[in-house]
Amino acid sequence: MIRHVSGPPDLLSMSKGEAESALDAHFRARDVSAYRTRQALAWLYERDAAGFDEMTDLPVAERTALADAFTLDQPEVASVARSSDGTVKHLWRLRDGELIESVLIPAGERLTLCISSQAGCAMACAFCATGWSGYRRHLEPGEIVGQYRGARRWAAENGMRRISNIVFMGMGEPLANPRGVMPALALLNRAYRVGARRITVSTVGVVPGILALAKRREQFRLAVSLHAPNAELRAKIVPIERKYPIEALFGALRAFDEAGGKRITFEYVMLDGVNDEPAHAAELAERVREFRAHVNLIPYNAFPGAPWRPSSATRLRAFAAVLERERVAATIRTPRGRDIAAACGQLRAEHETRAPRAVLPVLAMRGTD
Repeated sequence: MIRHVSGPPDLLSMSKGEAESALDAHFRARDVSAYRTRQALAWLYERDAAGFDEMTDLPVAERTALADAFTLDQPEVASVARSSDGTVKHLWRLRDGELIESVLIPAGERLTLCISSQAGCAMACAFCATGWSGYRRHLEPGEIVGQYRGARRWAAENGMRRISNIVFMGMGEPLANPRGVMPALALLNRAYRVGARRITVSTVGVVPGILALAKRREQFRLAVSLHAPNAELRAKIVPIERKYPIEALFGALRAFDEAGGKRITFEYVMLDGVNDEPAHAAELAERVREFRAHVNLIPYNAFPGAPWRPSSATRLRAFAAVLERERVAATIRTPRGRDIAAACGQLRAEHETRAPRAVLPVLAMRGTD
């Protein structure tokens, strides 16, 4: 569940309206002009202040009073790693000492931020380092948007372009943390002015969360980590299949699709000898064709202790060719940030001292091509 900390309320976890009302009441009680509220809000949503002491156009006495009345639960930078391909990974330390990661991915005119929604992950997907490291807790809304604030500030200070897209594809299953993620989505869209179509929520198939997103008026994008075209194989790769079977998942996706204007992308990690046969591709095409969706084929990214191998380039191309022949749009994604363990499935806050979970059972794999 969401962590509750005693003490002053966190402005970053409030909706914009709640923050404005709280600041209005605070300054009125101090008999201070209302324009101080506008100044404080600008520091929250435009200037990414990490603390009240940075709000330099407010008098020192007002900054001190704000620090007494509220908190800014902004994650602190524990370390920054920069890949040879330009990808940047931030390791963030939260107020209770937990560590999470976010990743900045430059690509042409775009700068995408991949953010975390949990410390660790309970989904236990067989190929993912985050799942192997175990689940510790949900993130609060302020800890989620704090990654955006901190990464946006770092990007501006280090010569990178403005963040154009946000994807909830970092540590954790976003839709398992609705009390943190749903308010964070509203904050990013309304307070920080990130267009809903530029925000993608990734899920391994939490059906109630998909249905909740379908009912929202904002056109947030959805990415579904499918990884197998049928229930039997998927249950071996993605354990949540046992709770939310693939047929229930696709029923929820139909509701999401019928809501209109909300694009679905399917993510498919290619594991050598496990899910990369041409027959799998044909079955996948039959499964997803109704959504006019896009399939991202993701080369498996290795991490220490994992038993898997990535599919060869030949098998990747053959798999994509089957999808294209079946008129399903597909892209073979280029791995980014592998050299700093920032690629898909590699995030595990590796500076932590906790021991990883026991290795999951290994599926039988064929020899290399």
